[in-house]
Amino acid sequence: MPSPSTAKAPPRAAFFFAFAAIYLIWGSTYLAIRVAVSTLPPFLLAGARFLIAGALLLAWIAATRGFHATRRHWRDNAIIGALLLLAGNGLVVWAEQAIPSGVTTLIIAINPLLFALGEWGLPQGRRPTAATFVGIGLGLIGLVLLVGPGGAAGDPRHAAGVLLACASWTAGSLYSRRVRNPSDPLTGACLQMLCASVFLLVVALGRGELSHLAWGAVTGRSLLAWGYLVLAGSLVAYSCYVWLLKHSTATRVSTFAYVNPVVAVFLGWSVLHERLTPRILAASVVIIAGVVIITWQKSRAKGA
Repeated sequence: MPSPSTAKAPPRAAFFFAFAAIYLIWGSTYLAIRVAVSTLPPFLLAGARFLIAGALLLAWIAATRGFHATRRHWRDNAIIGALLLLAGNGLVVWAEQAIPSGVTTLIIAINPLLFALGEWGLPQGRRPTAATFVGIGLGLIGLVLLVGPGGAAGDPRHAAGVLLACASWTAGSLYSRRVRNPSDPLTGACLQMLCASVFLLVVALGRGELSHLAWGAVTGRSLLAWGYLVLAGSLVAYSCYVWLLKHSTATRVSTFAYVNPVVAVFLGWSVLHERLTPRILAASVVIIAGVVIITWQKSRAKGA
C-alpha cells in the first residue's frame, strides 16, 4: 500500500467534476426539495432518499471492489450522518415547507462563517484575522436582512431550523476531517446515508408522517424531484462532497456556499416564480461578499 507521500494524487479532472457537482447540482437541489416537499412529508422524503441512495451505492461498492467496514467506521459515520444528513439536511427539507428555496440557500451560505468560528474553537485553533471578522460581520448583517422582522424568511421557527441545520453541517464537516483511520470516501458516504436514513425514518414515524401520508395527493412532479434528489443530489453530489473533504481543504470545499445561492435563487425565480425583492438581493450581495472575504483570507493565510 503506498504511503501518503508516494500515493498518486487524484487527477485534475476528478476535482473539476467534483466541484462542478457540489456547485451546480447542489445549487439545484434546493429547488428539487421545494417541489418534492409540496406533496411529500419532509422527514419521510429525506429518509427514503438516503436509504435508496445508500443502498445503491452499497451495491455498487460490493460489486466493484467488495464492501468492507469496521465497527469503528460504522460508529464514526453514524455520527457524521446524524450531523450532516439528519439535522443538516432533514431540517432544511422541513424548513422548505415554508421558506422559498432561494432564501433557504442564502441562509445556508453562512456556513463558511461558521466554519471559521468552529475552526477557531478547536484545540490549537487559530484566531480569525481582522478581515475574517469583517466577513463574519457582513454575513451576520445579510442574515439579519433575511430573517429579521419583515424579512423574506417568514416564519422564524423554520428560519431557526435552517440555522440549526447550518451549525450541525459545520460540526459534522469538521468532525469528519478529524476522524482517525477513516473509511474510504465512497464507503463513508454510503455508511453516512444508510445510518442517517434510519434516523430520519424514525423521526418520520415519530411525527406520524407515514400514517398521515395521502398517496393520492402526491404529484408526479414531486416524485420526479425526489428521484433527482436520490440520483443527482445524493449519489453524485454528496459522494463528491465527502470525497473532496478527504482530498481538498475545507476552505476550498466551502466555496460551494457562495455558488449554490446564485444557482438556487436563479432557479427559484425562473422555475417557481419566487419573489426577488430588493431586500433579498441586498442580503445576497452582503452574505456572498462576507463569504468571499473569509475564503480569500483563509487561502492567503495558508499560502503564507
